[in-house]
Amino acid sequence: MAERSAEMEVKIKSMKHEDFKDNEYIDKLVEELNATGANVMVGKLDQLINWGISNSLWPLTFGTSCCAIEFMSLGAARYDMARFGFEVARNSPRQADYIMVQGTIVHRMAPALIRLYEQLAEPKYVIACGGCAVSGGPFKNSYCVVKGVDEILPVDVYIPGSPPRPEACFYGLMQLQRTIKVQKFFGGVTRKEKIAEFFAEHPEEKGEIG
Repeated sequence: MAERSAEMEVKIKSMKHEDFKDNEYIDKLVEELNATGANVMVGKLDQLINWGISNSLWPLTFGTSCCAIEFMSLGAARYDMARFGFEVARNSPRQADYIMVQGTIVHRMAPALIRLYEQLAEPKYVIACGGCAVSGGPFKNSYCVVKGVDEILPVDVYIPGSPPRPEACFYGLMQLQRTIKVQKFFGGVTRKEKIAEFFAEHPEEKGEIG
């Protein structure tokens, strides 16, 4: 049993692999997983857990600007994000799987955003939606604006645009699904260890400095 390995691949039912424009990152993760090998039983458990998480992602929306309006349209009849399992938007971080940062984040707001992130249950994810969340947008040279939410939180998916269209939001959410499907729960470097490494490189965000 231990000598056999389970080959892992990423499948999204609604889109073909070649329809995604940035497969290099996902393909690299798949190659790393297949190169290290996995016990058949453990590998199948990973796939089962990741399948369940990726198809029932509940968002905690942190909307401060126009990107939040675009996200609202995802829940309406025209786009209907319930098809993908994203529709259960929560007001409490304790009931959510990922936080979608939509809009400008100022330095006075950053501690509240970090607190919400810390209250999310593991495994937890972060999406930077829109130019302001990705890089600060047109306000990045302002003294009060955070130049990208990745300065304070470990971001999993970036959705460019100002604001991004609902189709772009769906694309980013499907990319998060693909990323989840290649993560490891058993063996290897776990996601929790990667998050700990991020905050080790940014100690000021954990309140250890200042």
